[in-house]
This record gives sequence, structure tokens and C-alpha cells, in this order.
Amino acid sequence: MIPTDFSPANYQQQLSAKQRRIAADFSAFSLPDIQVFQSPEKHYRMRAEFRVWHEQARSDYVMFTQDEFKRPYPIHEFPVGSALMNALMPRLLSEINSNELLRHKLYQVEFLTTQSGEALVTLIYHKALGDDWTATARQLKTTLGIDIVGRSRKQRLLIERDHVIERLTVGGREYLYQQVEASFTQPNATVCEAMLGWAVEQSKGMGGDLLELYCGNGNFTLPLAQNFDKVLATEVSKTSVESAQYNIAVNNITNIQIARMSSEEFSQAMDGVREFNRLRHVNLADYHFSSIFVDPPRAGLDPHTTSITQRFDNIIYISCNPDTLRENLATITQTHRITAFAIFDQFPYTHHVECGVILKKR
Repeated sequence: MIPTDFSPANYQQQLSAKQRRIAADFSAFSLPDIQVFQSPEKHYRMRAEFRVWHEQARSDYVMFTQDEFKRPYPIHEFPVGSALMNALMPRLLSEINSNELLRHKLYQVEFLTTQSGEALVTLIYHKALGDDWTATARQLKTTLGIDIVGRSRKQRLLIERDHVIERLTVGGREYLYQQVEASFTQPNATVCEAMLGWAVEQSKGMGGDLLELYCGNGNFTLPLAQNFDKVLATEVSKTSVESAQYNIAVNNITNIQIARMSSEEFSQAMDGVREFNRLRHVNLADYHFSSIFVDPPRAGLDPHTTSITQRFDNIIYISCNPDTLRENLATITQTHRITAFAIFDQFPYTHHVECGVILKKR
């Protein structure tokens, strides 16, 4: 996608248009007042990826036009990217253009940055990477003060480590998060903090135990744990589960258990349909779930998982796709009423919007 209009002067107008669209799309549900959490107008995106285009003796970051020709569009500035990313981009490109070993058959560059000042860059190649590349990348790490991962077919070379440590503040407390290269993380750190704060505030007083599906690296799990006796969180990605375990330990949180399984598998375990070795460390009988937290992919909740949510007194639903959220709410509101609704502008200057919904059993 080519950036077309990143003018901060138009931001509030664009955000108001999103709010009107969401209010219209969800008018059938008699929503409470919609809370709106806006983004910084610049330097809000912590991660980004760019193709690399080689033209004779020079390489550039590019995106591609959306027409039938898919023409490369050079990226000389990226105002939506974090300030750290913008500082790194020209320095890295200069190093690439001055070293043929780094430049040759370089296909893509991925940036992962944090509010806490850490950065990891992934260099993806159409060639095998040898010891000479590793030695050059180590020097690049020292020069730029970043971590580097090199990727090519069947290769993944770490120049020290494959992650950064982000620091997010929620309700006055700082949480540390390990964010691993090529794994999902929230792209807009400021809006992520707003989402976490909203979820924590809305869940106060729910009590009992919390079940979380699609927990990722524990992004919501960690701050939500303070409002519940125990938390059981599920996630299918092994890498994300390992990060979640790390994050639980480094933040000294003791009331969270993680199970590596899909939402479909967990629902089978909860209903006694199947037993899973991956749940052998968890005694489901010890839990008294009052609430469920879901943050599904863009496809939303499948019908069975939707029916699972309806068993709980309280539902906290974070959605990255208003269309599938609306479809899910048509079913869930048969048993629950909406008590809070929020818009989080994760992706300014695009049509995308993240929503948060609190539902309580009727």
C-alpha cells in the first residue's frame, strides 16, 4: 500500500468519519456512548516492512502502486513510523549501499522498534548467507546499535538475539514485553496502551477467574490479571506462548497459566470431548470462570467459539475487523447486553479501526 495522505491537518476529520461509520454500522445494537481513543498523528507505528529495489548501483526502500502495473514507489521518508525507525532507515540504507555483501540479492527489510529505544532489523535475501555475511552483519550491529536477523531460504541467522523488549505503561504500572521478530505485536504502542488501560478499567469488579483466547505474547493478559483471581490463557503459536511465559515471569505475575492450544481445542477440552497432554499442567476444575476475553484474528469468532463466549457472565471482545465483530454480536447479544463500546485508532489515515466491546449476561 502506498502512503497517500498522512497530513496531520486532516487527522481529526478522518477519525470523525470512522466514528460516524462505526455508529451507523452498529446502530442496530443501541450502543452506549462510544469512547474514542485517538492515535498520535505522526511516528506511531513501531514496526514496518519494505521491499528493496535495486537500480544499477543503488538500492532503495520501496512500496508498490496499487494499479495493475505494481510499480515501485521509493520511500524516502516514513512519517507514520516511529522516530527511531525514521532515524535508522537512512543510516541502514547508507550501509547497505556501501557494502555489496549486504546489498547483493537483498529482497526485503523489516523494522521492529520500541518506545523504550530498542530496534531489531530483519534482512531477507534471495541467496544463502555465509560466515562472511555474519561477520559483516555483526559490524553493522555495532555501527547502528541494533539487533539483526538474517533470513533466506531455510536460513535464520541471529546476530545476538531475535527480539526486543518493549515497555508499556498501564494504570501507572510499567510492563515489560518480549517482542519476537516475525511474531505478531500491536503496531501502535500508544494506542495499545490505551486499549490495555480501557480493558483493565472496564473489567474492574468482574472478579472470579478469567479465560482468555488468542492471548499472543500476553499483551492483554498481564495487566488484566490484577482484576481476577486466576487467569487461564490459550494461544496456538509456540513462539508466542514462549514469549508469554517469559513476560509473565519478568513481570512477576503469579496468577496466570498458559495453554498452547487453539480456541477450538480448548472448547473441546472444556466440554470434556477430548483430553490434551498440553493441558496436563492445568486442572480445569480449579477454575471458576466469570469472564472471557477474546481478541480474534480478522475472521472473527467461529460459530462454536461464539457459543462458548455466551456461557460467561462477562465478555471482553477486542476486534480488528468491525464487519466480523458485527456478525458475532448479532449472536452474542441474544444472551448478553452491550455495556461499553470503544474505538481505538490503531491505523490512522486508513479505513481500518479497532473496536472494544464489553458485554454482560442478560
